[in-house]
Amino acid sequence: MDVIEAIHGRLTISKLKQEALPREMIEKLLSAGAQAPNHHKVRPWRFVVLTGDGRKKLGDVMAASFAERNPAAPPEGLDKTRALPLRAPVVIAVGVDHPADARIIEIENVSAASAACQNILLAANALGLGAIWRTGEWARDAKVKEFLGFDADQYIVGFIYVGYPDVFPEPYLRQGYEDRTVWVE
Repeated sequence: MDVIEAIHGRLTISKLKQEALPREMIEKLLSAGAQAPNHHKVRPWRFVVLTGDGRKKLGDVMAASFAERNPAAPPEGLDKTRALPLRAPVVIAVGVDHPADARIIEIENVSAASAACQNILLAANALGLGAIWRTGEWARDAKVKEFLGFDADQYIVGFIYVGYPDVFPEPYLRQGYEDRTVWVE
């Protein structure tokens, strides 16, 4: 598969089988992520791979945080929150280091970590896997960050859920670049 085909053919696949992925396959995804461009070669991404019971532990942290913020939440709401990380056999949390060099601005590190996420998604597609990049409130939650080993002020740019596809979505025509582009000649 050539890179242009991979970029245009990649789809978000959220329905994933619970079948475990071989560690070597996960390592290929991480290696692809680590090839992302980054200013000054600082490699600002941090990957936390959750499999097996690690996903359950994350779910427990999410449910506890949700309960703390929503004391009147019914048990079903807590159960639903607790089950979020169980939607895939592998969840890769991608965090961002703070700039450690005065020449580096924070957005460069965030951009590099985001590029790492895209590389992981493209690698998953090339390997025949399904994946979805999620963010939302859990990427900003202090308890989740602490559990994953991040400081409260560090960014989590995404949770990438990966597994073997259970349902293949229909390909769709994506918007082009034309309405988002200005040519200056």
